[in-house]
Amino acid sequence: MARRAPSRNPCRGAGPWGHTARVSTPASDAEHLARSARERGLTIAVAESLTGGALAQALAAAPDASAWFAGGVVAYTVRTKARVLGVPEGPVVTAATARRMAEGVRGLLAADLAAAVTGVGGPGEEEGHPPGTVFLAVATAEGTRVTELAFDGGPASVVRQTVAATLRALRAALD
Repeated sequence: MARRAPSRNPCRGAGPWGHTARVSTPASDAEHLARSARERGLTIAVAESLTGGALAQALAAAPDASAWFAGGVVAYTVRTKARVLGVPEGPVVTAATARRMAEGVRGLLAADLAAAVTGVGGPGEEEGHPPGTVFLAVATAEGTRVTELAFDGGPASVVRQTVAATLRALRAALD
């Protein structure tokens, strides 16, 4: 799985051909998710580690969240990941852990769509991974997709970037 760094400075305004580019923000992505999930009668759940509840907070703040947001699990410790989400003991900054977290919370909360994130917020490395390493999984009835991301910045910045990337991934899964 290749590491990729997301765009750090999206440009606003006219593009090189004179058209205006749509730039998503976490709030606009959450609103889009809310609208799409409501229209389709779908529910969304999340399992998060390094974001510590920030992802669930972003979703809960979107319109009519009680109609489509099934809830979330903040599984910060290895023990919680194992007991609640069925993650095997061992390294947790892995694609396999993100996959199991997404599939686990999808089943636990009977959601149609689930996302999970695990990684290293920083400032130091963990399990041999540098700060900013994030594994993001999205699980649906059709299967689970895991992406490895690499973010720059301190812990708070990594959390913000992870939330934004996860909202975009959920939005893409619904589009």
